[in-house]
Amino acid sequence: MPELIPLMVLIPLIAAALTVIFGRQPRLQVAISSTALTATVAISAVQIALIDQNGPAVVAVGGWAAPWGIALVVDRLSAIMLLISAIMLLGVLIYSIGQGVADRHRETPVSIFHPSYLILSAGVFTTFIAGDLFNLYVGFEVLLASSYVLLTLGGTGERIRAGVTYIIVSLVSSLFFLASIALIYGATGTVNMAQLSVRLGELPADVQLVLHVLLLIGFGIKAAVFPLSFWLPDSYPTAPAPVTAVFAGLLTKVGVYALIRTETVLFAGHDLSALFLVIGSLTMIVGILGALAQADIKRLLSFTLVSHIGYMLFGIGLATTLGLAATIYYVVHHITVQTTLFLTTGLIERTGGATSINRLAGLLKASPLVAILFFIPALNLGGIPPFSGFIGKVGLFMAGAAAPSPLVWIGIAAGAITSLLTLYALTRFWNMAFWRGKGELKGYESVLIESLQEAPEAPDASVAVKTRTVPATMLAVTAGMVALTVALTVFAGPLFGIAERAAEDLKTPAFYIDTVFPGGVQ
Repeated sequence: MPELIPLMVLIPLIAAALTVIFGRQPRLQVAISSTALTATVAISAVQIALIDQNGPAVVAVGGWAAPWGIALVVDRLSAIMLLISAIMLLGVLIYSIGQGVADRHRETPVSIFHPSYLILSAGVFTTFIAGDLFNLYVGFEVLLASSYVLLTLGGTGERIRAGVTYIIVSLVSSLFFLASIALIYGATGTVNMAQLSVRLGELPADVQLVLHVLLLIGFGIKAAVFPLSFWLPDSYPTAPAPVTAVFAGLLTKVGVYALIRTETVLFAGHDLSALFLVIGSLTMIVGILGALAQADIKRLLSFTLVSHIGYMLFGIGLATTLGLAATIYYVVHHITVQTTLFLTTGLIERTGGATSINRLAGLLKASPLVAILFFIPALNLGGIPPFSGFIGKVGLFMAGAAAPSPLVWIGIAAGAITSLLTLYALTRFWNMAFWRGKGELKGYESVLIESLQEAPEAPDASVAVKTRTVPATMLAVTAGMVALTVALTVFAGPLFGIAERAAEDLKTPAFYIDTVFPGGVQ
């Protein structure tokens, strides 16, 4: 059913327009947003079932066939990304509704939040179905515009500061991407990815290298790979909890998705695997060392977000079917677990009145449920068996062992160290915030926290914390997300199976080309 593909973008855009029209009717806005994203979940679920059974689907927008018209393409990789993104977007939306009702929409004013959130959703979906570089760029720009609005909701000084940093870095990334598109079009006469898969390979090797590297820089900034990740830990933690959760879960993965397409479709014959392995290892180690130094859980999670992008780069760098399959599974795992952890951070902030390890204690007694909701995904991200984090890491390490080289073994070692340090950082926070008694907080000294760094604009320790009630809706959504992270373990076999089939498609560029051009490339 190819006609379902455009609906993934049209439904959020139409819903965004309706929420603007009914800006003074919050309940109607909530109903429109919820209905629209529920519909995208249903459509993406149908799509993944049909595409896994029948193969990729293509829509020629306006009836103009590629390369003259716009091709929207959904293969197994796109279908996987669409489904997990739609589920995350819907879950975070419901969480934000619960938070907004409890706080009377102080942090997420509905008149602004819902249109911006739906446009963000349309941008995410556009990137996953774009069959050409220019529409991929359009999807990125839609993301940029809406995410800047969401990041600065509330208009506080630290959010505006973070928003300015975010938009400047994003614009630099967009300039690299746009320049790459212009040069690629000038060199090949097309921006259609299926055509480019053939024509880029016909260019001189030095021209291919320049175009390849330019694209990698643009996408690398968006994916927050080292050393292009400096902006993320200062930008994401300042936003409201729902916004931070969806940013952490999805926006960097859009960059990872673009990197996968670049290496498997555009430059399948131009090998930069060694670069990916080196950058992947550095991203893992530098990111997790940054996490170890953080007292604030939001900044800690932001650094772990950067470090675990390194696992995905490692899998791409292996350039094997098993490596790509493990990468796809790990992307799904990381989207789900990272989003869940940021949602639980919102619960921690309401329960304890702070997010710093130096200002939190006794939360286990105050809210045992929140303690459990944080503990399970924390173990998962740290790679404790039998969770999906363990399965994904083992899959990546096995793929590396099957294609051994010095750089691969270094990457495996970096991955193992990063996993252990992730577990240490998160369990340290859990012990201090949940297990430590509240009476121990004042004057508490420990070598575990003596050198930790507070967030740049953290309140003075003498300022009293203000707790807030935790709405049942926020608890229920977070519990559902935790259950989903567990489901990734329970259904790891079928999930890894579809990831392997997606990887097999990616390792055969001719398969993608024949999907877009059944009669052959023109």
